[in-house]
Amino acid sequence: MDTFILETRQLSKSYGHGEAAVHALRSLDVNIVYGQFTVIMGRSGSGKSTLLHLLGALDKPTAGKVFLQRVDLFALPDDALTRMRRRKIGFVFQFYNLVQELTAYENMLLPLMLDGQPLDSAHVDQVVGLLGLENRLKHRPGALSGGQQQRVAIARALIAKPAIVLADEPTGNLDGKSASEVMDLLRLSARTFGQTMVMVTHDARLAEHADRIIELDNGLVISDSGAGR
Repeated sequence: MDTFILETRQLSKSYGHGEAAVHALRSLDVNIVYGQFTVIMGRSGSGKSTLLHLLGALDKPTAGKVFLQRVDLFALPDDALTRMRRRKIGFVFQFYNLVQELTAYENMLLPLMLDGQPLDSAHVDQVVGLLGLENRLKHRPGALSGGQQQRVAIARALIAKPAIVLADEPTGNLDGKSASEVMDLLRLSARTFGQTMVMVTHDARLAEHADRIIELDNGLVISDSGAGR
């Protein structure tokens, strides 16, 4: 099996033109190892969220390539890229993006329903149990705490069995105790399911949960600890 699940080659992203251009990323070569929990850190404006959005094909680069399991994402037609993103990438965001009219359980299954994919009931039960949501399945988001809503969002990402989970400041909207609990659950989920996970955070304490820490500044990698472990 290949060592790397996700690879970038000379990845760049700029906004604007000429002297007014802002270079969010500058020719990055980053490889993500199968089964590794990687944290991307950096101050505000360092390019970390831009990088995550490009890794997940939520935005297009100005130059360079992103390969997911050796597939050049941005060489795909739009419909094929949408399918790849839906089936291979799980997303967890700072704001939970739950559908308020649906129950927690319905929110978890929504990606499978939209994609017409079969339901693995045993896997769903395992994810629900791991995240401690057994007694919250019939609740709508408005009846759940922030930490519980984020657990539902994590379950939604994991139930589809993606190749990789990308999390953008998933604890940024939570209090300290809930943030620590969510981080513990992300790390436990990664270990339990062998899930490759890449998370953006600005909190050094939360980064201690990671196998590897990549630090960005001004669109460049300035440190990379644990690469290839």
